[in-house]
This record gives sequence, C-alpha cells and structure tokens, in this order.
Amino acid sequence: MTIAWAFPGQGSQKIGMADEILSLEGSLERFELASEILGRDLLDICRGTSSRNDELGDLNDTRNTQPAMFLVSSLLLDDLKRQGRKPSFVAGHSLGELVALYAAEVFDLTQALVLLKSRSELMATVNGGAMTAILGFERAELDDLVGNTEGVVIANDNSSDQVVLSGTQKAVDYVSSKISCKRAVPLRVSGAFHSPFMQDAASSFAVKLDSVDFRDSVFPVLSNADPTPSTNAELLKERLKKQMVTGVRWREIMNFLQDEGITTFVEIGSGKVLSGLAKRSIKGISLNQVS
Repeated sequence: MTIAWAFPGQGSQKIGMADEILSLEGSLERFELASEILGRDLLDICRGTSSRNDELGDLNDTRNTQPAMFLVSSLLLDDLKRQGRKPSFVAGHSLGELVALYAAEVFDLTQALVLLKSRSELMATVNGGAMTAILGFERAELDDLVGNTEGVVIANDNSSDQVVLSGTQKAVDYVSSKISCKRAVPLRVSGAFHSPFMQDAASSFAVKLDSVDFRDSVFPVLSNADPTPSTNAELLKERLKKQMVTGVRWREIMNFLQDEGITTFVEIGSGKVLSGLAKRSIKGISLNQVS
C-alpha cells in the first residue's frame, strides 16, 4: 500500500472544527501554546465564542484561520503517528504545506506556530487585488488569455478543470469575462495571494524562515512551488520562500502521485476539498478523511 497524506489550506475552516479532537493527547496544551504565541484565545475563536468583537475574534480572519487549521491538522496527524501510521509522501495546499513540513519533522511545534504567526500577519497586510475561481474550461484558451493579460496569474492550479486566478481586479475580471467556462466565482479575499503582488510579504517571510533551522524531512515532501519529492532541509526552505509568489501547483502534485502508483490518499484536517480533487484526478484511488 502506497499512502499520501495531504493537508488542506484556508477555506476549509468551520466553527466547531476543534471540538471533536479535544480528547486527543496534548490538544488543550497545544491550543494554550498557540494562544500564548498569538496573544488571543484560539480555541474560543474556533468555537465561535470569542469575547472579541473585532476581526481578531473571527475564525475567517487569516490571522486566526492559518494557526487554527494548522492546530487541527497537526493534532490529527500526530495521533496517526502514535498509531504507527506513516505516509510515502506528504503534501499540503498553500497553508497546508507548513503542516506537511511539520508532519515530516522539518521543524517542531513551536517553530511552526511562530512561522504561522508571521505568515498570517504578513498576508493580512496585503490589500488590493482579487482572486476568482474558474471551473470547467479549456486549458489552451486559459493559458493564452492569462499569458496575454498583464496583471493576472494562475494562483492555484488545482486540477484540469479548476484553477484560481489572482492579480489586479481589472485583469482578473477581464480574463473571467473572456474565458469560456462553466462558472467563475469571485473569492472573498483581501489581496492577490499566490501572485507576484505578494513579493513584499514573501521577502519578509523569507527573513523569518532564515531564522528557523530546518531539518531534513523524514518523509518526502511535495512542495507547492516545485511538486517533486525532496527531503533536503535547505531545498524545502527555499521552495517555501517561493510559495507566496509562485502559486500552488496542485494539479502537478496529483499527477505525480498517480504516476507513483499511490493507492491511498488521506486528507487530514477540516473539510473534503482535497479528497474531491484527488477523486477527479487519480484513477482508482482509495480516499480517506481524518477530521
């Protein structure tokens, strides 16, 4: 049996997602550590009972979403490890890449939370720009439109028939209006994530990454910026530095897993988005959700 563990990113969060995992070993202590690092009660935010009445009491604020999603996935994967489970490969979508690196023991829990605090705060400062999901399209037409329109890129290449565009509002709207597709869905985001417009945030995050010692991974990691397996600490760090500006090459990650003969795909965390993509991308795959 060849197994891949995959970790979801933002968009899969939901109120109450932590409630069912509080019985897992170390769960309350992990939320307490996160709350100490962040300066607010993350468990209350996950439950929707935060006493704050500003955006920092909202689970959907990226400064809360990213560490909350990480905590849920990390507790679940650590429980799998205690059961003696291990994957052949790990991968994460956007934010999920940091969970994958933690799963592969590239850095420890405290280092992960410090990095997530920095990443989420930097991304929250980026204003302007837009993102739109495009569903059901011809790849050649899309590539031609994006290639000939300044100010727009493919931020998330999720599958053969699902991508997310990112860039200036004008450029994203133009491509969305011109492409022949089943649906074009504008996303509620504050900035043009996973695009060159994130360069300042990416540069600042790179400085933070350089302050953290990465270790060689115990499982091969498929990075968003380069979907080829690696266990090398410095290479994995360099790839993570590029993630904010180069996007998420999830379609290529799925193609790699299919070519490697992956038999079992395990999505670890809130939601089933990645399982749905895997079902459409990898023939005969066995799907499991751990949430």
